[in-house]
Amino acid sequence: MKKTTFALFFGNRGFMPAELIKGAREDMQKVVKEAGYDYIIMDENATRYGAVETRDEGLLYHDWLKSHEGEYDGVILCMPIFIDENGAATALQDANVPILMQAYPDEMGKMDFKHRRDAFCGKFSVTDVFSQYKIPFTVLKPHVVDPLSPKFKENLDEFAAICRVVKGMRRFNLGCIGARTTAFKTVRFDEVTLQRYGINVESFDLSELIFKVEKLEDDNELVLAKAERLKNYTNCSLVPNKNLLTLAKISVVIDEYIETYHLDAITLRCWNELETILRVCPCVLLSELNDRGIVASCEIDLCSAITMRAMNLASGLPTACLDWNNNYGDDENKVILFHCGPVAQTLMTGKGMVTEHKMFAKTDPGSGWGSNEGRIKDFKFTFSNCKTEDGKLYIYESLGEFTKDNIEKEFFGCGGVALIPDLQNKLIKLARNGFKHHTTVGVGNMKDILDEAFKTYLHYEVIDIDK
Repeated sequence: MKKTTFALFFGNRGFMPAELIKGAREDMQKVVKEAGYDYIIMDENATRYGAVETRDEGLLYHDWLKSHEGEYDGVILCMPIFIDENGAATALQDANVPILMQAYPDEMGKMDFKHRRDAFCGKFSVTDVFSQYKIPFTVLKPHVVDPLSPKFKENLDEFAAICRVVKGMRRFNLGCIGARTTAFKTVRFDEVTLQRYGINVESFDLSELIFKVEKLEDDNELVLAKAERLKNYTNCSLVPNKNLLTLAKISVVIDEYIETYHLDAITLRCWNELETILRVCPCVLLSELNDRGIVASCEIDLCSAITMRAMNLASGLPTACLDWNNNYGDDENKVILFHCGPVAQTLMTGKGMVTEHKMFAKTDPGSGWGSNEGRIKDFKFTFSNCKTEDGKLYIYESLGEFTKDNIEKEFFGCGGVALIPDLQNKLIKLARNGFKHHTTVGVGNMKDILDEAFKTYLHYEVIDIDK
């Protein structure tokens, strides 16, 4: 993942102790670099102390920022003192990226005029004016924070994740391979609505994929390399060689679509034509795609691919599309989340076992090779999904954790027991708001990150299921 880059902005106000700005420039450069991020910074000789106070200085910074367009993912607006909000608004009104408001704390024993910063108060002046100008910004806890403190490092990591989500979601290409799975009206979506949010859908007929697969020879170098990759990726020892080569061919064709159309994510019609015609089930291929950072959902659940991508951008780790599948005994706060095998092995307790999909084997033996069976490991997660309705994109996000609770060995596919506080009320809200039988999960607590990105910058309609 490319390093997140911040444009650094420093405010000024004439009668405040301006010598504090030099220290702030040094502090911020140091902490950003040590945190593993990149930065760009205006030359300190461009304005008085390399900071912005007046509207003219704001215009200078505005033009400097414009000259570096595309080089930065967010702006850190540093308030070493009670800064002039007019210069700041002029400078950043066209930034078009997330803006983090950071204000220095005052120190006890340094409250004289030479050292007192008053940034606690000044931060409200800036946020007020930015609100008037309709310039979106991010504020985090605590209200004032020293850049060299561990707390600001947490703020910086959270802000970097927000920047990645906003940048990656504002405009991306999502490949839809096949028509909506016939039996599932639950996964319908409005392509035109998604385009308004910058999500471009490229559709491909499944018959074309099948045609391309059938044209590939068994000894094709790409096919053989892909088959070897699959054997190294998971346990394919049960899969007949003919079926394994077919899976490899499908993977080669999907890779071709991704490269040719610059796809950032895909969703696939996974049943039942691939089973009846090609005699394979593509679960393991989606697992492998997710593990190498290419978001892939099944059953043409394109909306799940959207939230999977958002969480993948936030965490830098694979995500998964899962069914709200089974209750876990009498525990009202536990549920078995499951799918047939598209879960990335990074999220599993160990290597999966590729089997014949038991649902297809029941009525058509030999047609379902490709289900990657295993168990989801225990970790704290964020879960989310979305829908399109009346020209808007609606989305939810909440938190849970996978436990070490046992699932009987006869349970097929890849599942895990999830503990979600107040689950029953959340399920009612999902049902009342028309969300589907799938949810998507990502590693770690990303709720606040997603909420900030979705509401403040991407303008999704967020449904709060936690209240």
